[in-house]
Amino acid sequence: MVLLCGCVKGSQPAAGPEDEKLVIVGFSQVGAESEWRVANTESIKSALSEENGYVLIFDDARQEQENQIRSIRSFIQQDVDYIVFSPKVETGWKTVLQEAKDAGIPVIMIDRDVEVESRVLLTTYIGSDFYKEGQKAVIWLEDLLEKHERNEEPVRIVHIQGTIGSTPQIGRTRALEEAIARHPNWELVAQECGDFTRAKAYEVMSGILGKTKDIDVVYCENDGEALGAIDAMEEAGLKCHPEEGVIVISFDATRLALMYCL
Repeated sequence: MVLLCGCVKGSQPAAGPEDEKLVIVGFSQVGAESEWRVANTESIKSALSEENGYVLIFDDARQEQENQIRSIRSFIQQDVDYIVFSPKVETGWKTVLQEAKDAGIPVIMIDRDVEVESRVLLTTYIGSDFYKEGQKAVIWLEDLLEKHERNEEPVRIVHIQGTIGSTPQIGRTRALEEAIARHPNWELVAQECGDFTRAKAYEVMSGILGKTKDIDVVYCENDGEALGAIDAMEEAGLKCHPEEGVIVISFDATRLALMYCL
């Protein structure tokens, strides 16, 4: 956690007109689980700089919801102007969001959303339509299989999910599961949680490969998981290629993942 504070002896000068204009923002980041998340953090820090008129109080929750709840309560106690956070999962936020509402502090969700009975607890949500992303990925797969006249053949799919209960996991999972239900020849041979990390995806993919290598598609819910799955498959002697090997589907378009597509 980065705590923006200072201690000096004696009396401190009163805030001047310029200081009063700065907007104080408390930001709780879910963690640093992926290349995308690290870039997101750097973008937030760059945008919410003093040069741009902000004071940023940043907290890294290290993938723990309890840490995020604690940091949000700390932001409330510090009477920040805005609270911004990207939640680990969608549920379990009602109480702390009500506390922020009672304190009159606007709450902005970024990247991931929360599930609450009343949206009045939130000011706004800025993020992607993850279900739509999943639908586009599935359409791409359908088109690819049709192009290579494989649309009637059995298609064995491994699904590596993101953090269970998070907004991107819910949307991207829903799109794939609906597609599998539409295609009788599509078979889900394994579904494991990779937690949006390369290391975890490598671990679960290695376990799956210990049971079967008869795999046509690996659907990963972010690039880190895709890279981990590719590492495991290449170690097992499988080729990853949309036409001549295992088809790997991923999300986020990070720089390293795009290099794998070249």
